[in-house]
Amino acid sequence: MTVLVTGAAGFLGSHLVDRLLRGGNDVVGMDNLLTGSSRNLQHLDRQRTFRLVHHNVSTYVTFHGELEGVLHFASPASPIDYLELPIQTLKVGALGTHNTLGLALAKGARFMLASTSEVYGDPLEHPQRESYWGNVNPIGPRGVYDEAKRFAEAMTMAYHRAHGLDTRIVRIFNTYGPRMRPRDGRAISNFIVQALQGAPLTIYGDGSQTRSFCYVDDLVEGIVRALAHGSAEPMNIGNPGESTVLEVAELVLKLTGSRSRLEFRPLPTDDPRQRCPDITRARTTLGWEPAIPLEEGLRRTIPYFREVLGV
Repeated sequence: MTVLVTGAAGFLGSHLVDRLLRGGNDVVGMDNLLTGSSRNLQHLDRQRTFRLVHHNVSTYVTFHGELEGVLHFASPASPIDYLELPIQTLKVGALGTHNTLGLALAKGARFMLASTSEVYGDPLEHPQRESYWGNVNPIGPRGVYDEAKRFAEAMTMAYHRAHGLDTRIVRIFNTYGPRMRPRDGRAISNFIVQALQGAPLTIYGDGSQTRSFCYVDDLVEGIVRALAHGSAEPMNIGNPGESTVLEVAELVLKLTGSRSRLEFRPLPTDDPRQRCPDITRARTTLGWEPAIPLEEGLRRTIPYFREVLGV
């Protein structure tokens, strides 16, 4: 297949590009490097089946030649990013999705939307099934990301129903691994960086809120299977193993050997208390579930941050 991946220079997008190339596909990456980094793709400089196009998909998207797949993964995705870039986040969710859907329709290509567990908001259902409609504050500070993705899902289903476009929607839960940005505001990257630098580990609230962290290799495998064997119905892709934020912080301290202390701060507005996927649909449809435990995933991730930070 020839596949276009938007957001290809991002943490998740770059790992997805690697996996698609290993599968024998020709891949064109597209990224305006707003939050992505070309460094994530430097190892592909001599890869003849890959090229990177510097472009903002919120403006327009063109592609010359045949195209079998369009994977829309472009978006600010960490709290620090979409709080600093609210308009860009909304535009790539709305205009970027519209543009990439239009390209997929024109090319007769399969379309995949990278959605998010944030469409569930601060959930009143636990764990979250795909049938749950969510509990989202549309005008809160996090609403720019939550509603951008909810709109993107609605637009994707509209193209599927109105035009018969072959579509996929994956709702991605918390993911971690190498190539995360050191200061992207996510819990695991924050904890590792703070631990390696001897700074206090900042925990928001009392740390009892739960998250389900999926190692990036597991997540990408689920995405690729969903692209090949999924359907138009949204699909949760994530790790159902649940940990409190406090437990994760203590595990990072153990694995890094850090003597950093814990520092508790007020819980941010609309921060979800629980986040855990029901992956029954992925298990039964794709034969997929995560294989890498949190401790093993952290052992694979910490050396990357040591290298980036030079510690």
